[in-house]
Amino acid sequence: MAISVPAHITGTVWKVEVKEGDEVAEGQVLVIIESMKMEMPVEAPEAGKVTKIHCSETQAVNEGDTLVELG
Repeated sequence: MAISVPAHITGTVWKVEVKEGDEVAEGQVLVIIESMKMEMPVEAPEAGKVTKIHCSETQAVNEGDTLVELG
């Protein structure tokens, strides 16, 4: 079952730390969002494999937008 990992804050994608196919651990940083001059890491809620990346660096995102899917 796919797990959607959403943005928890509105901002700009500063860095995507993973690529499709990567195995990730619970708590691993997937994406870093820049908001109000602060870097906010978005972490994996559980271990899994990155099946789809829905964002790219410099892209503006809103709170709740899906950034990454884990399978």
